[in-house]
Amino acid sequence: MAFRVVPVTSVENKMVMPENDAAARPLVNEQKQRKALYQLLGKLPDRHRPISVKVVSREETDEIIIEKLLLDLNGLELVPAYFTKPKTATGKIPVILFNHSHFGQYQVGKNEFLKGRKEMQSPPYAVALAQAGYAGLCIDSWGFGERSGRPEIDIFKEMLWKGQVMWGMMVYDHLRALDYLHTRPDVDTKRIATMGMSMGSTMAWWLAALDERIKVTVDLNCLTDFQTLLEEKGLERHGIYYYVPDLLNHFTTSSINALIAPRPHFGLAGSQDPLTPLKGLAIIDANLKKAYAAKNAPEAWQLKIYNVGHLETPEMRQDIMAFLKKWL
Repeated sequence: MAFRVVPVTSVENKMVMPENDAAARPLVNEQKQRKALYQLLGKLPDRHRPISVKVVSREETDEIIIEKLLLDLNGLELVPAYFTKPKTATGKIPVILFNHSHFGQYQVGKNEFLKGRKEMQSPPYAVALAQAGYAGLCIDSWGFGERSGRPEIDIFKEMLWKGQVMWGMMVYDHLRALDYLHTRPDVDTKRIATMGMSMGSTMAWWLAALDERIKVTVDLNCLTDFQTLLEEKGLERHGIYYYVPDLLNHFTTSSINALIAPRPHFGLAGSQDPLTPLKGLAIIDANLKKAYAAKNAPEAWQLKIYNVGHLETPEMRQDIMAFLKKWL
């Protein structure tokens, strides 16, 4: 089965209020910031191009329905994905756009969502979310899973030559995956969250900053303050995909994440995790507390630090599911 999908809203076509409306000025400024952030992501495919989807397979377990999809999101290469939902689901249900991690394990990709990984708790999130009544979507990012035929460094270099940014192309695909979710009759488009661990964590807060259709954000183990990483000489701790040209001349980690306010946002970090220096976490936390207080939503931002390294613990899993239950 195949059909065409017409994109709905985007970071570039939001209604902007008149500048002389004092109450609307913060909104106008935020939209300008979103546009500026998006423009740093290099030469991207048309944000409004039609996308298409093919359902490759559909299977059921005792708990969930699993659709394997092949999405044409960018017009350059097809994007394999999994869409899952509770077996007993009826009508429109909330959905989590799940972003897989990196770990240098390029073959894993979206299988992390369906099959889990040793750094994360059981059951895998596809099952855990279905048990809680949520649908889920996870795509293979550039260079991962069924898209892992070429080395990451080769993809990065070729894109650089072409004026593209690897992170930008990855973000683009996930934004188009969000467009796809808005076409599904079984998705409650007013209740969309995004989450992920490590690389998937960074993707979660970038997506939520760029697109207000995401109502809840959970980032696990990658809320990294860029300037602190520089000060601690820790640039090697993150993969090459992570680096966006000219970014620090325009944004900090805090200013990107402030674009999520006042929507609920839960950051989880390990005190022993070298990817997220504690000094930087404190800076981000202080800045986001101010941003959320200014929006009269201080309770919607939460940062919790656990005495662990770069992994998910049972307590983290419990806290994540509780946060989703409260806010989604």
